[in-house]
Amino acid sequence: MNYLRFGRNGRFVILLLLLVLTLSAGQEADTETNGDSNNEGDESTPQTNETPAEKAPKVEDEEPAFLAADPDKWGPYYDPQSEFCGMHDCYSILGFDYESGSPNSKDITRHYRRLSRKWHPDKSKHPNAKERFVKIARAYEVLTNFEKRREYDYMRYNQEAYYQKYGTSVLWTYAPKSDVTAIILVLLVVANLFSWFAQKTKWQNVADRLVKAAAEEWSASQGGTPESKELREHALAVLAEREKEENGEETTNGDDKASASPAASKKKAKTKKVSGKEKKKQELEALMPILKELVEEMEDFGGGFHKPTWKDLMIVSLAKLPYRIAVGTFWEAKYYANRLQGKELSDEEKDVLTERAVGPVAWDIASDETRELMIKRELWIMNNLIEWKEEQEIKNLSAWEQKAIKKAQKAEKKKAKLS
Repeated sequence: MNYLRFGRNGRFVILLLLLVLTLSAGQEADTETNGDSNNEGDESTPQTNETPAEKAPKVEDEEPAFLAADPDKWGPYYDPQSEFCGMHDCYSILGFDYESGSPNSKDITRHYRRLSRKWHPDKSKHPNAKERFVKIARAYEVLTNFEKRREYDYMRYNQEAYYQKYGTSVLWTYAPKSDVTAIILVLLVVANLFSWFAQKTKWQNVADRLVKAAAEEWSASQGGTPESKELREHALAVLAEREKEENGEETTNGDDKASASPAASKKKAKTKKVSGKEKKKQELEALMPILKELVEEMEDFGGGFHKPTWKDLMIVSLAKLPYRIAVGTFWEAKYYANRLQGKELSDEEKDVLTERAVGPVAWDIASDETRELMIKRELWIMNNLIEWKEEQEIKNLSAWEQKAIKKAQKAEKKKAKLS
């Protein structure tokens, strides 16, 4: 071989060079392994040949800021349906700032692994470790899904798109702060009080009108009724009795009157002379309290205008409603069944049909004779009902207006005969 030509000294030099090369290669391998272990964060035993300056902690080994980030500092994101990361920004959860630049998949995976190792419930003793770990895993799931991440980035500044896809009913959610049972009871009490006072108001309006009609002696054209005339006559009779009683007491004091001076009697005679208007005014002032007393004794005016009782409470009306509906349905079915069979109207059916035609108020106020007349005229037929209403309107007019209408009707009849 050629190396034998160098002799002993040459062979010694070659062996020395090979030994130097081998030692330098071993030192380079050791430095590479130590560098890798330091970059991964594993703890390693320092070499004995390191200086005190080299033993000082390095800046690269410090914990990154995103590992200790407070959830309150996670950026907000409008996601009421929790389709992504809820109220927090997925990028902020993993320690990124979306405005600074969108991270790549490798950076996302690296941050996720470090965060998951720190906040894993089995490793971390923090009370909220499990909650943070779930949010970290959800953020990683969203950002590593291409379609989900693209939609997430698109809806960041386009909430209208979020509304259109996931709906707008998620904007508000109401939680009851009061007891529902107590609210229902209060509403029932208020509704019952309202129904009671409403019935009281209905009765009071009719009572006030009746008192006014009787006191002012309204005619039929003014709105007066036979009831108002009867009430006035009754009040006048009561007033006359009271005046007699007062006069009787005055006669017992005749001695005092006889002892009165002539001048005093002349003054009394002068004071008794009053005009007709003043007499009416005095009579009205005397009648008003009597009329109010008499009307107050009237419990029911008919047509539903009665003093309120427990039957007028709303809860009672609601309890009776199913019964009324059932009775009304049964009557209607029976009525149409009789019509299909060709039967004549019964007395009950005539009463009901007439009451529906004229209204419950007019039917309740009418006397028995008036009701019989209404039934005979068959007011459930539209033409008969129109004629009856015209007659009632004419009765409420003054005497001269009624005469004028009668003359006009006679003239129309003559023209009809001639034609």
